[in-house]
Amino acid sequence: MTCYFRHLQRFFKKAGIEVTRENKREIDRVIHNLVGVEYKNCSATWREVKRRITDDEEGFVSKLKETLTKHMQD
Repeated sequence: MTCYFRHLQRFFKKAGIEVTRENKREIDRVIHNLVGVEYKNCSATWREVKRRITDDEEGFVSKLKETLTKHMQD
């Protein structure tokens, strides 16, 4: 789980997301859902996240922030 989180610290910071021990698993689930990859498939998720960051970094960060904010409010 969350094998790619260390690579996303800069993007979490840009999105204003604080990753804690308590919310890490839920953020992981949200990211898997956001990129359309089955939960716990870390390698495929990281590939898709990298692709999206390469294609549109600001769009990815914005969508990540929007999705996590909405999810945490539910």
